[in-house]
Amino acid sequence: MLFSTTCFLSVNAQEREGMLRFNRALFFNDRADAPLSKSTATVTEPLLLPFFEDFTGYGIFPDSTRWTDYHVFVNNTMCVNPVSRGVATFDALDWRGIPYDSFSNTSFRPADSLTSQPINLSLNITSPGDSIYLSFFYQPQGNGFYPLAGDSLMLYLRTKFGGFVKVWSVEGTSLQPFKQVMIPIRDTLYFDSFFQFRFVNKGALYWADAVWNVDYIRLDAGRTLSDTLISDIAFSGTPSQFLNDYTSMPYRQFFGFSSSERTAQMTAKVHNNYTAPQSANHAYSGKVQNFGTVLKSPTVTAGTIAANTISTLTFPTYTSVIPITTTGQYNKVTFRNQFYIESISTADPQENDTVVRDVVFDNYLAYDDGTAEKSYYLDLYPTLPGKIAIEYHLNKPDTMQGMAIYFGRQVPFASYKIFDIKVYSALQGIYGASTDNVLYTEEFCEPAYLDTINKFCVYKFTNPVLLPAGTFFAGTFQPAESGSDSLYFGLDVNRIGINHAYYSVLSSWLPSLISGAIMMRPLLGLPVKGTGITEIADLKQKWQIFPNPATSTLTIDAEHDAVIKYSIIDVAGKTVASGQTKGGTPIDISGLIGGLYFVRLSNGSETVAIQKLTKF
Repeated sequence: MLFSTTCFLSVNAQEREGMLRFNRALFFNDRADAPLSKSTATVTEPLLLPFFEDFTGYGIFPDSTRWTDYHVFVNNTMCVNPVSRGVATFDALDWRGIPYDSFSNTSFRPADSLTSQPINLSLNITSPGDSIYLSFFYQPQGNGFYPLAGDSLMLYLRTKFGGFVKVWSVEGTSLQPFKQVMIPIRDTLYFDSFFQFRFVNKGALYWADAVWNVDYIRLDAGRTLSDTLISDIAFSGTPSQFLNDYTSMPYRQFFGFSSSERTAQMTAKVHNNYTAPQSANHAYSGKVQNFGTVLKSPTVTAGTIAANTISTLTFPTYTSVIPITTTGQYNKVTFRNQFYIESISTADPQENDTVVRDVVFDNYLAYDDGTAEKSYYLDLYPTLPGKIAIEYHLNKPDTMQGMAIYFGRQVPFASYKIFDIKVYSALQGIYGASTDNVLYTEEFCEPAYLDTINKFCVYKFTNPVLLPAGTFFAGTFQPAESGSDSLYFGLDVNRIGINHAYYSVLSSWLPSLISGAIMMRPLLGLPVKGTGITEIADLKQKWQIFPNPATSTLTIDAEHDAVIKYSIIDVAGKTVASGQTKGGTPIDISGLIGGLYFVRLSNGSETVAIQKLTKF
């Protein structure tokens, strides 16, 4: 795998942050909020001035009433201190969330684009001297990786003859605050009833994370070059979480322990874009979405927000809950917390004055918000195993049924990187433990990138693990000789606070120094269904290879002497032998060099076993 030294950050000797190379939210979205066409979604009549867009909302695609394409990712996680909540992120991932070019990282070519619907400028212009300005804010890098000098963000304007002319561009650089750009539109070439503007980023299409964020786009007549002031008080981010440490947990683990699990207060960032202090009321409410039960009615608090600053509002957490006799032991419960700002000025845009933050009580424990901005991986040695373990706590005994893991995309995909999932009650050297205490191991797991529950890959345990109240650890074990190229895991960089993660590459466990949450979630309670991976547990014992270790021949013991397809894969992921055989017929492996291999067995329609083979 190729890396540029500018594309990852070395935080510790064996820990790395890597590029995401994949946007699962886009790839697996049902596109209910996307235009029906993959290229355009035209409106009946051209839009009229003023044109305004600050990407406030909860969809991941641009609003089709304002935009004709949807290559960009609308979100609130890839940005740092935006003008208002929500930005359009440009990178090298297409509308499906995968790289435009998975093989070439040396040529810079156009990637994402964002094109406005036609806008009627002919009604507003009487002469070229009239002042129409297009303004917007942009930010390089955000919470991703910064665009290189060869990357650029560009703006094009459509002429009345149908072509687009580039009128502005900026080269890539490291993280900076959002910066406003003012573009005058005075040339009669643009005074048309079907005027459009288009943002385009250019980048090396192999890399996913040459990130640009664009926010707060305004196009209107009667403006001047000095019209840079914004008369708006807006939420500039997602409010903090309701729970003290977890972002999500089962309701049965919360109910009865709510005083220790909920935070003392929630916070929300508000951006006063005025040049003078502004009076603004604020409030919030809470209710149970499932039942409509009101947990907190809004109480208006008056206040003044300093000029041209991002201030933090505080909201004391309510103590109301809903009885577990109403919700049931295993049902999903959602608390919806809605936050409000009430600006005194009537000219202040209203759509960015309300923001929602749900807290979901479900069958898993999570420290992440469900969206990955980067990848986490270990810098492995070929002859040593790599281990990751995340610390969790339970308030009452429970049953772990599996693990949900969010994988960062690797190019090529991380096929055949077999790993184990391990559950521990103690880690050697952590909290004084003298040795690892492994409670359970699920072997021969394989990373998957298919459509899965909550965009995570779900691994069902062969045998459920009974866990007492208290601390436990769960994570992955990548065996020695499995290749020096580590698995990539989703990293939520927006998490505030310790990440509860430990890793081991050489010999001992070390606390992680990477900021953010590694996206692994223990699944608790009722049995789960594995998705995105082949269910092979029930047949592991019925399809066996022997002898193991082997020297010259290998025999497959199959149920009912069935015809079996086999593939023998080396630690680099290369298939070195394949074919089909019948149970009991020897396979010649004398030509293979000594070492570790993986044998994949198939009944013709699905993989039914993956087993390790040592060749002498």
